[in-house]
Amino acid sequence: MDTVVPMTSAPRWLTDTEPGHSQWYISRFRDMAADGADLVGEARLIDAMVGREARILDAGCGPGRVGGHLHRAGHRVTGVDVDPELVDAARTDHPGPDWRVADLADLDLVDDDGARSLFDAIVCAGNVMAFVAPDSEAVVLRRLAEHLASDGVLAVGFHVAKLPIEQFDAAVAQTDLVLDLRLATWDVRPWRPDADFAVSLLRHP
Repeated sequence: MDTVVPMTSAPRWLTDTEPGHSQWYISRFRDMAADGADLVGEARLIDAMVGREARILDAGCGPGRVGGHLHRAGHRVTGVDVDPELVDAARTDHPGPDWRVADLADLDLVDDDGARSLFDAIVCAGNVMAFVAPDSEAVVLRRLAEHLASDGVLAVGFHVAKLPIEQFDAAVAQTDLVLDLRLATWDVRPWRPDADFAVSLLRHP
């Protein structure tokens, strides 16, 4: 059985949401998929930035919509989320990727040879950064940076009303990552100061 090592401060996803929220979230996206909604815009952007059969980490994977699509596109996908209910849904709805329960602030993935797992791309979509434990944004970004290949890209998207862009940029400044490009949407619309959403592409210097 998967276990999660508890932090001193738990992720907001587990503490600030109402009981039953996870199942509501799962049902919501299953219903949207059944209705034919486009749920893979984030995955299309990531797919365009990597070569074929890339190693991709879906960080805060939820019920697996992004990582599932990337797997079907031919990539080698690992997905992690702190919520066991969401990971169970990912395993059910999107078989194929390696879905795991893990807290991003404690992330420590290793390959079969014992070496640190490195990824060509890491995607952190769905407001994940707004749901991590308070004041842990820099910790989470450092953990993700440790799993990012030297020429890889980390894509982080969130509503700026949920996480102010200044707070995010301050967290980035506490890592060895640099901002390569900022967009206002996952469909590559240019960033503007009054945008209500931000997609930040981060890389190693």
